[in-house]
Amino acid sequence: MDANVVTRDKSAVIQLNGRFDFNAHREFRNAMERALGLQGIDNVTIEMSRVAYLDSSALGMLLMLRDKARSTNRSVVLSGVNDAVRKVLDIANFGKLFPIS
Repeated sequence: MDANVVTRDKSAVIQLNGRFDFNAHREFRNAMERALGLQGIDNVTIEMSRVAYLDSSALGMLLMLRDKARSTNRSVVLSGVNDAVRKVLDIANFGKLFPIS
């Protein structure tokens, strides 16, 4: 998986591309640290339109990001979620934890 960090307005956007699974842990963690290290950012958006697959370890990484973002008074939004990824997020009740679009 590739993870790229860009800024839009007051949002850090982590753009994910590929399989979001255990093998993506290091790449995601690095992107998360870059995003949370940015000044003047109100939230972190995870752009998932190019995520083909995610597993339970990816869910854990999203929860880790949510906790770290909360500690810096920032929110996390999941964006561009396709149908296959949404099914996994729905089964895990992530709609109660994150805004999803």
